Amino acid sequence: MIHTKSRTGAQALIAVVAALVLLAASVAQAATLANQNLTQLITDSESIVEGTVKSVTDGIDENGLPYTEVTIAVNSTAKGNIEGETEYTFRQFGLLEPRTLEDGTILLTVSPAGFARWHEGESVIAFLHRPATRTGLQTTAGLAQGKLARFDSNTLAANEFGNAGLFEGVWINPELTTPEEKNMLTTAGPVDAGTFMNLVHRAVFEQWIENGEMR
Repeated sequence: MIHTKSRTGAQALIAVVAALVLLAASVAQAATLANQNLTQLITDSESIVEGTVKSVTDGIDENGLPYTEVTIAVNSTAKGNIEGETEYTFRQFGLLEPRTLEDGTILLTVSPAGFARWHEGESVIAFLHRPATRTGLQTTAGLAQGKLARFDSNTLAANEFGNAGLFEGVWINPELTTPEEKNMLTTAGPVDAGTFMNLVHRAVFEQWIENGEMR
């Protein structure tokens, strides 16, 4: 929502309307995608990145849309045309906190509930959608479920929902998985980060989903 002290012209009005439309769509998406499982996260991701959040900033682009910009120092990738890149930067919709503009406009369009939250210095595994064609804005697949934070000396990883539903309905050819992976797939809660990333790497590179070995 945006409150203005005075009229700022057609261009500002268009930016406000566009921002509110994106906000409504994002909230609806948060409600419908929160229970995506691993197969869906991999399928819906353009890029899958593991690394450390280097910076988190926000701003307003040249079209008047508010964004949060996240830069991840990349340790490894499982999907996307970013092999060999040391950093991955993207922008998701919404500010970190409300902002007062020079003309007195108060911009309240923070990132909606259900969006992934990012913190400088945290280690993450991020499943990222393709950037939007018109705005370039990008979200994690499944929104908050598509961002796993690593903890306990980076050995464990979990999303905002404690990985609820992450493996629900997931089937993988048992001949392809290790004993550690089989145990992970049937255990609720945080996952071993190394085991999880190894599974995701192989699922993508060996095209398990495309070949019917994972569904």
